[in-house]
Amino acid sequence: MVREAALSLGDFYAWHRRRLTLWLALVTLVVALLVVHGIEPGWGLLPGFLDGVTGQALLAVFLAALVCEYIDSSLGMGYGTTLTPLLLLAGFEPLQIVPAVLFSELLTGIAAGVLHHRDGNIDLLGDARARRTLMLLTLLSAAGAVTAVTLAISIPKFWFSLAIVVIVLAMGVVILATRKRQIRYRPANVVAVGLVAAFNKGLSGGGYGPLVTAGQVVSGLPAKHAVAITSVAEAFTCLVGLGAYLVLTGGLDWTLATPLAAGALLSVPVATITVKRMPESAIRAAVGIVTLGLGLLSLIKLLG
Repeated sequence: MVREAALSLGDFYAWHRRRLTLWLALVTLVVALLVVHGIEPGWGLLPGFLDGVTGQALLAVFLAALVCEYIDSSLGMGYGTTLTPLLLLAGFEPLQIVPAVLFSELLTGIAAGVLHHRDGNIDLLGDARARRTLMLLTLLSAAGAVTAVTLAISIPKFWFSLAIVVIVLAMGVVILATRKRQIRYRPANVVAVGLVAAFNKGLSGGGYGPLVTAGQVVSGLPAKHAVAITSVAEAFTCLVGLGAYLVLTGGLDWTLATPLAAGALLSVPVATITVKRMPESAIRAAVGIVTLGLGLLSLIKLLG
């Protein structure tokens, strides 16, 4: 029995080593292609629709997506919140950025959910509580996307945004204060947090991850489960949002969406291993600190 367990553990670590080796090879290959494209764009190493973009710009977008999505898939938050302002500063237009970010988050949310399940961070097939939470958040995301329009008409955006920031800050404080305590699971809390997060996503296009991840932890779910569930639930939210953008604008800027999706997808295999190896208390502390930090940044931006 002990020998079988040792072999199983050995196979587990061997699988992770192979995955990390493949990941490093793929990242190195993509970076090398982008560097060469920047030096010799006439060689045609990349698809034709990327010819109008410099290799330096593609490399910068790829690396930014890689880092931001690693944080997001590890902690359940931070991709759109961090990446969108960076792309705006780089000179991209909002109608280029938002659909491209939603597209990349759709792909990475699905990939992260599969790998979180594969790595044992969550059992979406065998854990009824995890499945129920995921279904609740997914349904609330669709409802929130529709309801947010009505809400935006009746409530001043400043006060609603301020309420969201206060909730995020409060959740960060609660998570840090209770990071070593076991909290009893409360589905009603998940419903309330899911509704608020979906409204926030519909109104501002961001802030979904901090609310949903922190809300699940405060509601009594393990931090690893919360991170995995947030990835999948947000993927559905992005699908709804992306569909609306495609209907209204008629297309997607592939020159931005391609490096974003490539960088974001390549971060996921490493992020799920990080979640697997981090102690539960460390993940809860990290979620609390990042939630608190994003809340403070949002408050400064709102009042600035």
